[in-house]
Amino acid sequence: MSGRFRWPALAAALPLIVSLFATVAFAQGAPPGMPSAWPAPIVSERARFLPVLGHGGMVASQEARATHVGVEILRRGGNAVDAAVATHFALAVTLPRAGNLGGGGFMLIHRAAAPGRAAETVALDYRETAPAGATHDMFLLPGGEPDPAKSRDTGLSVGVPGSVAGMAAALERYGSGRFTLADLVRPAEALAREGFAVDEDLARSLVRSGRLGRHPQSRAVFYRDGRPPEAGERLVQPDLAATLAAIAEKGPRGFYEGPVARKIAEAVRAAGGVMQAGDLAAYRPVWREPVRGTYRGREIVTMPPPSSGGVHLIQILNILEGFDLAEAGAGSAAAYHLMAEAMKPAYADRAAWLGDPDRVKVPVAGLTSKAYAAALRAEIDPRRARPPEEVMAGNPLPYESPQTTHFSIVDREGNAVANTTTLNFSYGLGLVADGTGVLLNNEMDDFAAKAGALNAYGLVGGEPNSVAPGARPLSSMTPTMMFEDGRLALVTGSPGGSRIVTTVLQVILGVVDFGQNIAEAVAAPRIHHQWRPDALLVETGLSPDTLALLRERGHRVVVGSTSGSANSVAVTREGLAGAADPRQRGTLAEGE
Repeated sequence: MSGRFRWPALAAALPLIVSLFATVAFAQGAPPGMPSAWPAPIVSERARFLPVLGHGGMVASQEARATHVGVEILRRGGNAVDAAVATHFALAVTLPRAGNLGGGGFMLIHRAAAPGRAAETVALDYRETAPAGATHDMFLLPGGEPDPAKSRDTGLSVGVPGSVAGMAAALERYGSGRFTLADLVRPAEALAREGFAVDEDLARSLVRSGRLGRHPQSRAVFYRDGRPPEAGERLVQPDLAATLAAIAEKGPRGFYEGPVARKIAEAVRAAGGVMQAGDLAAYRPVWREPVRGTYRGREIVTMPPPSSGGVHLIQILNILEGFDLAEAGAGSAAAYHLMAEAMKPAYADRAAWLGDPDRVKVPVAGLTSKAYAAALRAEIDPRRARPPEEVMAGNPLPYESPQTTHFSIVDREGNAVANTTTLNFSYGLGLVADGTGVLLNNEMDDFAAKAGALNAYGLVGGEPNSVAPGARPLSSMTPTMMFEDGRLALVTGSPGGSRIVTTVLQVILGVVDFGQNIAEAVAAPRIHHQWRPDALLVETGLSPDTLALLRERGHRVVVGSTSGSANSVAVTREGLAGAADPRQRGTLAEGE
């Protein structure tokens, strides 16, 4: 072939060259000097992950059937709280490892402004409580050392459930009035009574959970012919359906009094616990004022103690506000390093200062102070990771003024719910209270057996979180909302034990600092550092180069399991954008 330039050949190839160039220009932004509206023959999106869009409402949860239940309530004229209550009860049937009647959690509710009524955002604490017979040293061996088996694998681990009372309280105060509690329980009752086909997610979860197999009552519910059901087989839960029917007929009394309450208390005592029927009758959820902060001009509203999540989310955001994360870049070693270093002092403070606010003074204002964050930020070296010995709990007092599941819902009026609920471990204690179908939690492990002891998630406990009758154990659950110029912009939260706070943190950073849509922010690889143990946990998806740079800074990088399931809803100019976390099978965001 001649080396001469062939104009006819160039002319023939020019349309293909222009086509390829236009496609790149459309996907990546036109190059300098070229119109931004340069035409492309193939229309494609800039983002790799796209949210579900809706205008009349949005439900994002960890289980598709429960999402469908919530969306149906919205379609029938219900508001976000109505849909949340129905979704919660449905999850108790279809996601038994975390959805529950026998556990507890936290709900954040935003009621949009209406004629004659100002907007408000409130927090509902329906966390489990310690039975009246609980004692300070109940999880210690005779020599004074913690006995993890007592707090995780016996009846002593079971806290008084709060979920049913919490849902009833939310509906009574903030429901639309179009639905009774019975109306919202019935879809779950039908799912339990008629059964549903087990999907791959539930089938794998049942096989992997050894806790259910320990108890004949649980095997009777979840096993068939000595084994868990396979995908496609039907799971029918008649005892759970009967319990739901009792709640539909009698309200919370159908759960906290009478036969169901007696059976739960008897099951706990038979497993070595101290719960009495009177403990259930005495349970009450608590309305609390949310914790509020700001981040780069946005208002962050989140859960107060006994959740540690909200306080430390705002604390970490305050620290990071002094760094230019956008300049560092999404997914960069520099950004991950700064995140990890900001996480460490928050988890150190958690061990020292957090507990049940009805029992101990929690310095919330100091911990969430911008000035306190500035002092903590000054200790961070952008080039070097600090070992735990260099990161001690701070003193926020001078800054004081005199498995789990999460779902997010927004309705057409702008009302919203962020709800996180749990049994603690997957399937909790693993024990079904005979005759009720109710899986019992092992939430008492979230108390500190003694100062300095670790819980199952490796979190260090302090005396403010010690066991006491009626106390609520410290939690990491972090249902959160973000507002821009007074308007709701984001509803998020996550399961994940000690990683909940950092999961929610990184969703917010993705949206605010890195300009990601909600689906991108939810799907982006996550990191986690909780001060002790000294390990930077990272998900797969970070490049080898990034991991090498983090190790060069001194981080002990551990590539491991995924963090959380941050099912979220964003309010955008185009409408509602929902994102179900791809880290779990069976999650679903659905709009109407």
